[in-house]
Amino acid sequence: MNREDIDAILALIKKEVVPAIGCTEPVAVALTVARAKEVLGEKPLRSELFLSRNILKNSMGVGIPGTGMIGLPIAIALGMVVGKSEYGLEVLKDMNPDALAEAKQLVDDKRTSVELKEDAPDKLYIEARCYGKHNSSKAIICGSHNNIVYVEANGEVLHDEFTNGNFSQVESNDVRLNFNKIYDFAMETPLDDLHFMLEAARLNKLAAEESKKGTFGHSVARVIENESFRHVMGSSIYNRLVAVTASACDVRMAGAMVPVMSNSGSGNQGITCTLPVVVFAEEMNKPEDDLVRALALSHLMVIYIKRRLGRLSALCGVTVAGIGAACGITHLMGGNRDQVAYAVKNMIGNIAGMLCDGAKPSCALKVSSSVSSATFSAMMAMDNKVVSSLEGIADEDVDKTINNLSDIGSEGMSEVDKMVLNIMLKK
Repeated sequence: MNREDIDAILALIKKEVVPAIGCTEPVAVALTVARAKEVLGEKPLRSELFLSRNILKNSMGVGIPGTGMIGLPIAIALGMVVGKSEYGLEVLKDMNPDALAEAKQLVDDKRTSVELKEDAPDKLYIEARCYGKHNSSKAIICGSHNNIVYVEANGEVLHDEFTNGNFSQVESNDVRLNFNKIYDFAMETPLDDLHFMLEAARLNKLAAEESKKGTFGHSVARVIENESFRHVMGSSIYNRLVAVTASACDVRMAGAMVPVMSNSGSGNQGITCTLPVVVFAEEMNKPEDDLVRALALSHLMVIYIKRRLGRLSALCGVTVAGIGAACGITHLMGGNRDQVAYAVKNMIGNIAGMLCDGAKPSCALKVSSSVSSATFSAMMAMDNKVVSSLEGIADEDVDKTINNLSDIGSEGMSEVDKMVLNIMLKK
C-alpha cells in the first residue's frame, strides 16, 4: 500500500475514532445548544430543539453523564449552562454540582422544549434555538455528531454549509475503502503509525473497570459472572469477552461521567469493536503488535460499513461493530485474508436484522449478543466454515455482502424507524 493511501486512511480513522462522554445523540444535542449559546451574547433563558427522528429515538431513554437523569431536557439545559463547543463530544466535561443544580432548575421551569422535525434533511439533524432577554441564536448539527453546519445570531448568518436550506456537505469520499484495502492497511501499515489505536483499548478498559464501583444499568456483566450462574455459563475466555464489553456499555448507558473511545459517532460501537479484541489478545497472551493490527482492522471495518449504512439507521450499530470485532478476533486467531472475509459473512448471515429501538440500558444485551456472534463467527471462519452465496443476503463477494446489509439498513428498514419511534412516543 502506498504512503498516500496510508496517510489518508490514518486521517479518516483519527476523525472517526474519538473520545466521547455519554451517549452521543443527547451529547450532540448539548453540543448544538452550547454553540448556539456561545453566539447569543447573553445568558440563555430558553432553548427550543428540532430533531430528526433518529436523534429523538436515540435520546429518549439514556442516562445523561453525571446527572442521575435520563432524556433530553437535562442534556439541553446542561448545554445552556456549562457546555463548551470546543470540547466536541466531551462538551459536558466541565459539569459541576452548581451547574447541575442550575440546569435542573431550567428543566423544572420548563425552559426547554423538543419537537420532531419531519422534513429533516438528514437522519442525523439537530437544530437548537436559544433565546435570551434581548437576543436569539441558532445552531445546526447535521450529517455527523459534531458537524456544526450552521450558526446565526439575531438573524445574522455566522457560518453556513447549507444550500437553499438543504444540507450540502457530504462526508469525504476521498478515501475509497473496500475489504481488501482495509485488510492491506491493517497488515502493512508501519506499526509506529498504528500505535495510537491502543488509546481506544485504554479508555474503553477504564470504562469497563468503572462497572465494579457500583450498579449500572442492567448489570449484564455481573449476571454473566455471578457465581450462581457459573454452572450455566461456565468460566471461559468467551464469557470474559462478553462480560467486559457489556460492563463498559452498562456504565455508559447509565450515564457515568466516563469517556469512551467512540467509532463513527457511537460510543457503543467503539466499545464493541475494541474490547472483545483486547480481551481476547490478553487472554491468549498475544503480542502487542498483533493487538494493534487487530484493532486497526476492527475499527476501520466498522468505519467502512457505517459510511455505506449511515451513522443512524433502523439497524443496530453494535451489529456492525460486532463485524469489526469478528475480523479482529479472527486475525488474532491466526486467520488469513480469506478467513477474515468469512468472519464478515458469518456475522451478516447471523444477526443482520437486529433492530435499533433507541439508546438505553438494555443496549448492553445487544452488545452481548454481538460479541457472542463475533466470537462464533471467528471460530467458524478459522474452521473454514462460511455462510454461502446461496443463503440469504450473503454474496460470493464480501463487499457485495456488506452492501446488501447496508441497503437493508438504510433503505429497506426506513419504515421500521418510523414505527419504532411512534411506539416509543405512545408509551
